[in-house]
Amino acid sequence: MTLRHLRRAAFAGVALTLILAQAAPSQAQLTVFDPTNYAKNVLTAARELQQVNNQIQQIENQTTSLINQARNLASLPYSLVSTITGQIQRTEQLLSQAQRIAYNVSTIDQAFTQNYGAVNLSLSDQQMAAQAKSRWQTSVASLQDSLKMQSQVVANITISRTNVSGLMSQSQSATGALQASQATNQLLGLISQQMADLIAVITAQNRAQALTAAATATNQDQGATQLQRFLTPGAGYQPTAVSMFH
Repeated sequence: MTLRHLRRAAFAGVALTLILAQAAPSQAQLTVFDPTNYAKNVLTAARELQQVNNQIQQIENQTTSLINQARNLASLPYSLVSTITGQIQRTEQLLSQAQRIAYNVSTIDQAFTQNYGAVNLSLSDQQMAAQAKSRWQTSVASLQDSLKMQSQVVANITISRTNVSGLMSQSQSATGALQASQATNQLLGLISQQMADLIAVITAQNRAQALTAAATATNQDQGATQLQRFLTPGAGYQPTAVSMFH
């Protein structure tokens, strides 16, 4: 058999196979419905869909968490630290500018040793008068210091009112924990500054009262000493020039 005859035979075999396939389909080409397998496939698909939904929910939760973290880490765009610090510094400056007798233990001890308390009997009447004048000047200066401190605190009240309004507004509109915490901390700082002002005013008033009372007590003792010296027999009264309260 030649090659030509082999080709014809192969072609005829293929053609016959195609005709038989079209005339009578094989068992493999028939559609078969298996309810059990179908149910399993549906259940598997449902589980896979649920897993996808769970993954989507996890991604959304993570996204929300990151957004909240970003908000919590956001800094408050409002700061009164420099303003509060400036008010405290002005109060400190007034305290440091106390006239004549400063807020210093050694200075107070020295002043009371020299000019207050028991009268030095060895001093002349003119020296005693000079000390009395010095005590009067110190009392007046302390009263002036107290008034200046009160004036400064009153000025701070207006500033503090504005600061409180701003901080309360910022606290209410805070977008995260950090902003709310910073607003609260600044409010606490403002309260501390107001407490410092109150302490400064009380201290200045008590200083003025204490110096005035000390001067009064010393002047009474000095007056009694000078009266006794005047009435004591001896050389008698010798008039002298005295300069008082100019």
